[in-house]
Amino acid sequence: MPGVTDRVIVVTGAGGGLGREYALLLAKEGAQVVVNDLGGARDGSGSGTSMADTVVQEIRDAGGTAVANYDNIATEQGAADLIKSAVDNFGTVHGVIHNAGILRDGSFAKMTADNWESVQKVHLWGGYHVIRAAWPYFREQNHGRVVVAASTSGLFGNFGQANYGAAKLGLVGLINTLAIEGARNNILANAIAPLAATRMTEDIAPKEMLDKLPPAHVAGVVGYLMSDECTDTATVVVAGGGRVYRVQQFQNKGAVFTTPPSIDEVAAQWNQITDMSGAEPGANPLG
Repeated sequence: MPGVTDRVIVVTGAGGGLGREYALLLAKEGAQVVVNDLGGARDGSGSGTSMADTVVQEIRDAGGTAVANYDNIATEQGAADLIKSAVDNFGTVHGVIHNAGILRDGSFAKMTADNWESVQKVHLWGGYHVIRAAWPYFREQNHGRVVVAASTSGLFGNFGQANYGAAKLGLVGLINTLAIEGARNNILANAIAPLAATRMTEDIAPKEMLDKLPPAHVAGVVGYLMSDECTDTATVVVAGGGRVYRVQQFQNKGAVFTTPPSIDEVAAQWNQITDMSGAEPGANPLG
């Protein structure tokens, strides 16, 4: 079965922006798509059905197959109901694209616990809840595809986005482990860090930059990561404006101390500890 034809794929946050582009492309390529969107504002407030419904209608008008879902994936029950919707409508679930997100930006000095927790719950907890609900189906059928939305704000940092960046890099940690645990059941887990003009980025980057970053440029990359042909796992890809590239952790040879070092001994070796010339792709020394 080539590509994503007849695969059942859930896309969270698919009522607009990047998620909409993912859903439209997947449906065009023959997937059966569950378009999930709470229908809220950028900060997570409010809800509604029109965003998801509109995308579903677009897909159906183009001859594709899709159903709408409005559950709040920041909760365990909402995520379970979302996956149940996929199974009830299409019999199973083959892939999850966790794209849903909110923004509550502010400098760390002004960060509130509510703004921290709200962002974590949608991005990181939401990813956990939805993937966890789909995981038994992936294992049973020996096939699953997971793509989470990471961010360059998580990979490299961005002023005013401590909550968002922490959640996004947390999702990279999640897929790294899912890739290991899912390998025996043909479950692949990857991350996309999109660069695109959406309502999430409309006031974060200059207009002249955003004009060069239509979200449609990212959709094909996500579609490939969902496809049967994809064999990569634990891979982080940045995509936007026509450019697609991989980001990976590297490690150097470092320094070796035969006895517990003093502060002065660490200081004396610090250049060797931090010098990345000749570095190689990193790996977990415990496994």
